[in-house]
Amino acid sequence: MAATADHSTTGASAPAYYVSTPIYYVNDRPHLGHAYTTVAGDVLTRWHRQRGEKVWYLTGTDEHGQKIMRTAEANGVTPQEWCDKLVEEAWKPLWEHLEIANDDFIRTTQQRHTDRVQEFVQDLYDKGEIYKGGYSGPYCVGCEEFKLPAELLDGATADEKLCTVHKRPVEWLEEENYFFRLSAYGPKLLEFYAANPDFIQPASARNEVLRFVEQDLKDLSISRSTFNWGVPLPWDETHVLYVWVDALQNYITAAGYGSDPERFAELWPASVHLVGKDILRFHAVIWPAMLMAAGLPLPKRVVANGWLMVGGEKMSKSNLTGIAPTDLTSHFGVDAYRYYFLRAIPFGTDGSFSWEDFTARYTSELANDFGNLASRVAAMVGKYFDGALPAATASGDAEKAVQDGLAAAVAAADQKIGEDLDFAGGLAAIFEFVKQVNGYISDQEPWKVAKDDSAEGRARLATILYTAAESLRATAVLLNPVMPSTAEKLWASLGAEAGLGALAAQPIATVADWGRLPAGVTVTKGEILFPRLEEKPAS
Repeated sequence: MAATADHSTTGASAPAYYVSTPIYYVNDRPHLGHAYTTVAGDVLTRWHRQRGEKVWYLTGTDEHGQKIMRTAEANGVTPQEWCDKLVEEAWKPLWEHLEIANDDFIRTTQQRHTDRVQEFVQDLYDKGEIYKGGYSGPYCVGCEEFKLPAELLDGATADEKLCTVHKRPVEWLEEENYFFRLSAYGPKLLEFYAANPDFIQPASARNEVLRFVEQDLKDLSISRSTFNWGVPLPWDETHVLYVWVDALQNYITAAGYGSDPERFAELWPASVHLVGKDILRFHAVIWPAMLMAAGLPLPKRVVANGWLMVGGEKMSKSNLTGIAPTDLTSHFGVDAYRYYFLRAIPFGTDGSFSWEDFTARYTSELANDFGNLASRVAAMVGKYFDGALPAATASGDAEKAVQDGLAAAVAAADQKIGEDLDFAGGLAAIFEFVKQVNGYISDQEPWKVAKDDSAEGRARLATILYTAAESLRATAVLLNPVMPSTAEKLWASLGAEAGLGALAAQPIATVADWGRLPAGVTVTKGEILFPRLEEKPAS
């Protein structure tokens, strides 16, 4: 399993900050796009834990559907064997490698999920929200989605139509299905969107959903009868549940729906559903409508991130542009990987991965600005004060400017990362402060001040180095959700644990309280935080 966090969420009435990723389709191994969303959720939940909040982070895998069945058949195994192999050998190990601190990992083939799913749809059927009918129309197996005419491209022949996402021919389906009365929920959804303008983010995603719902919704086919790899409908086992209807319910089945009412009351509704923009309608239209029909609260926010692009195409295995995250972590390291994608690509927009841009940011921002600052400060405290952090006794305007800069950085980062999910903006604020501290050291020239052996000179030198070390103390706390291993190394180098306790226990609310790092702690020059990069490996 991934680096599952031990954060108890039961036994208290206060709601938890509950974040979910999409559950990922296990037809193949994870690529950068999957990891991008999962790292974002991890940083968001770590940030809220650093605030001292109760947090619950869910991820998992979507294991039913026609695509899984066909992939398994092509590999000569059963669908369950295929899913077990991929989950245990690829998905969970990658999340552990990337230091994802999820609280739960749900699989849609687990009985704790399938039993609750059957109860959910049985309830909708009993309420008259589901009826039997027939369906004919285009279906993309890759998306596991019925397509509208506007979502198709012309193919090689007059009769051939292509999926706009996968650029592959769709299949024409004609089969008996059960339908959910989605059309009845258009007005209710529009009313909900109007009353909750922040429900769908970013604004471009909200506008897309509004346009879609305003065009009148059609009832949704929720079952398939031509294959059997899925959750059987409890009232008609000749049908299996449409994979998306099955998958969406993971957000409540994992949270205790139908099995643990106390836990469910604490966790639901979710604070944030993180989704890719290509699955936005499922989460912002179909899922809320199903919850309305079931009489359950709706999630508080659905936030759609953009696509990672390579050569102008969405990164995916089917487009042969999938890149394994380990291709990058083996060269840049895990923490640099976590930092880069959230710093370089504003969350909610499409962004192109570039090896050259990653290298430039690693060298400039991580190695030179941040890593070199930590190394210089530790070296000077060792050289001029035998590693014992001196007290600041000669502070002036320059130090006040650094303190003010820290307060501004903390406020901006807390708002942008913790509330706005603007990871790039939050990291920019933190690294502006890092640049400010580098500028402070360059301006104060402690190596020159060290030549003054007078009491005033020693006091001034002590103040400069304390100011720099205290700035690094704050920076370690702010970067702990993003680069946990690096932040821990810095925390240890500063001797902060002896004076302040564990890094994870330092609340965001007190980061800007100046003077928290006690004078006298032992500062050591540890390993280089961001070593010089070797040659780019051959592709």
